[in-house]
Amino acid sequence: MKAALSGVALLGAFAITLVAVLTFSHPPVDIVATGNPGTGMQLNYLPAQVASALAINKAPPALPPIDAGPPASSVYKNVQVLGNVSSGAFTRLMVSMTSWVAPQQGCNYCHVAGNFASDDKYTKVVARRMLQMTIAVNTQYTDHVGSVGVTCYTCHRGANNPSQIWFTGVTPGSGAGLAEADMGKNLPTAAINSSSLPSDPFTPFLLGDAQIRDEGTTALPTGTNAQSIKQTDWTYALMMHYSQALGVNCAFCHNSRAFSDWTQSTPQRVTAFYAEAMLRDLNANYMVPLTSTFPAAERGPSGDVAKINCATCHQGVYKPLFGAAMAAQFPPLEGTGATPAAASMTPAKP
Repeated sequence: MKAALSGVALLGAFAITLVAVLTFSHPPVDIVATGNPGTGMQLNYLPAQVASALAINKAPPALPPIDAGPPASSVYKNVQVLGNVSSGAFTRLMVSMTSWVAPQQGCNYCHVAGNFASDDKYTKVVARRMLQMTIAVNTQYTDHVGSVGVTCYTCHRGANNPSQIWFTGVTPGSGAGLAEADMGKNLPTAAINSSSLPSDPFTPFLLGDAQIRDEGTTALPTGTNAQSIKQTDWTYALMMHYSQALGVNCAFCHNSRAFSDWTQSTPQRVTAFYAEAMLRDLNANYMVPLTSTFPAAERGPSGDVAKINCATCHQGVYKPLFGAAMAAQFPPLEGTGATPAAASMTPAKP
C-alpha cells in the first residue's frame, strides 16, 4: 500500500515538474538597465516575446496627405466634428478610419447606404464620439501621450472592437456580519495574470476615484492614514495590469529598493500617473455616456459599456505601436479644424 502511494506521489511530482519545465521560459534573455548598476533595476526580455510583440505592433502605411477642397461641411451633410477640415483631408481620414476599424464591412459599417448623413446606425454615433475622444487625448493629455498621440488604429488594430477592453466584474454575493466583503479575489483572470488578487482592479481606479496606495504614512491607521490590506490588494492587482499591458516589470517605473519614493523613481512613473487621470476621464465622460447607445449584445454581463485600460492602447509594449507617430500624419486627429466638444456631452441616441 505504501509502495502504491509512493508511486502515485512520484508520478504526481513528475507531472508537476513536466508542466513547470514546459511552461517556464528559458534563456537567452535580453536585459535593459533602468537604474544605476548594482541596484537590480532592469527589464528582462525574451527574444521570442519581443518578436511576438513586434508582429502585432506595426503601424499601417498612411495614405498620401491631402489638404485641398472646400470645408467638409459645405460638401457633406451632418458633419458635426470635422466640418472645418478640408474636404480632401476629411475624405482621407474617413477612408483611413474604415481600414482601421471596419476593413471587412467598409463604409456601411457606420453609414446607411445611400444616406451617409443619417445617424440611424449606432456605430456612427459611437464613431463620432470616439473621434472626439481621440482628439481630446491628443490635445489634452500630452503629458501622457506626448507628441506621438493616438489614432483609431492604436486601439482597434483593424477590428470593429478593440481586443483589450474591460467590463465591470461580476462577483459572488458579499459576505455578511463578520465575514469579509467579497472583493472578487480568487477568481483568476487574464487581467491580473491569473493570480488570487481582486479580479477587477479597473472599476475602483480607472472609473472611480480610489487612491492608489499600499502603505500608510504613520504607524497607526488614524486620521487621513486609513490604508488597509484590502487597498493594498487592489493596488497590487492594478500594478499587475500595468506590468502586463506594457510588457515590463516593476523596475520600469519604480526603484526596487524604494517603491514609494518618487524622487528615486524613473520618469516613466510620472507618465503612468497622468495615464490614470486620462483613463478616468475617458471612461467616465466618453464611454459610460454611450451605454444606452450600444445594443445589449455589445455590453458586459452587468449591462455596462466596454471601457478602456492601459492594454487597450499598449497591447503588451511600453509604447503603443512602439512609438509610431501616426497622429501627426492626420492633423484633424490633433484638433486641426475640429469643432471643440464638451467632454461630458451625452451622445444622441440613434
